[in-house]
Amino acid sequence: MCYYNRMKNTRENDALNSSEKIAYQDRNIVFMMEGESVFVGNIVYERFKRSIPMHAHSDNSYEVHYISSGHGRVTVSGTEYDTGPGTLYITGPHIRHSMIPDPNDPLSEYCVYLKLSADTGKEKKALSPLKIFRMTDFWYGKDRYGIHALMKSLFLELKELNIGYRAVVESLIKQIIISCVRDYSDKKGDPDIRGLKSNDDQFLTIEEAFLYEYATLTLTSLADRLSLSTRQTQRLLMEHYGMNFQSKKTEAKMSAAAIMLKTKENTITQIADELGYSSVEHFSSAFRKYYDMNASRYREDMK
Repeated sequence: MCYYNRMKNTRENDALNSSEKIAYQDRNIVFMMEGESVFVGNIVYERFKRSIPMHAHSDNSYEVHYISSGHGRVTVSGTEYDTGPGTLYITGPHIRHSMIPDPNDPLSEYCVYLKLSADTGKEKKALSPLKIFRMTDFWYGKDRYGIHALMKSLFLELKELNIGYRAVVESLIKQIIISCVRDYSDKKGDPDIRGLKSNDDQFLTIEEAFLYEYATLTLTSLADRLSLSTRQTQRLLMEHYGMNFQSKKTEAKMSAAAIMLKTKENTITQIADELGYSSVEHFSSAFRKYYDMNASRYREDMK
């Protein structure tokens, strides 16, 4: 970074730190992202000495909150969170939230209010960043993708109004949206490339996972492959297989155990280990519960 840019950033940081509130509410910033319109209502930095009462926003409205310094408490949908530097949280339509700053260490917050175009209900072929953002009504956690730096650059552009600032502002807000999605999706790769799976692909993925990975498969890893949440994955399993994840995993492990017990190559201890059980006792208990007999008797009967 050149000396001039370092001086500009230093001045902007000093201005933000010394200000109680900086707000940009009338810039009429509207742009297209992934074929949808994004209207930017309020862009606000505030060092809070006052509490923000419980409130919510309308359909298709989202707020990105980033806490840059200080401490306080945030309540969202009845759950209270201790908030400090580096905290990021997103509140979507009709999500009730409030904030109380610590009087001894008032928090400072960047907040960007976004209004997305009405959801037409048409499913996109891919889980794009904006679609994931729209699907997430609430998220709370720590930022890991540089939103603080993006916010500072955003305020600098809005303050200085240099040539082309609107294009830069649009780019920065798009980056903020993508950074939010990266923070709470915690997935590698580009969802645009991966895309949503068709129903046939989903069922093939499910069946191959239980067929070959019954010992190590987790609900989270299966949900990731299906590009679904864990709750959606459980619902899909119940709807099409009549059992939840754990029951289907047990079914797969017991089926494999029955096949292994028909041969003499593996001891029961080795079978328990291969199936991913922590002990032979744990395996024996699960087997007896499933087949209503112990593994040794099952092996004898199979002879």
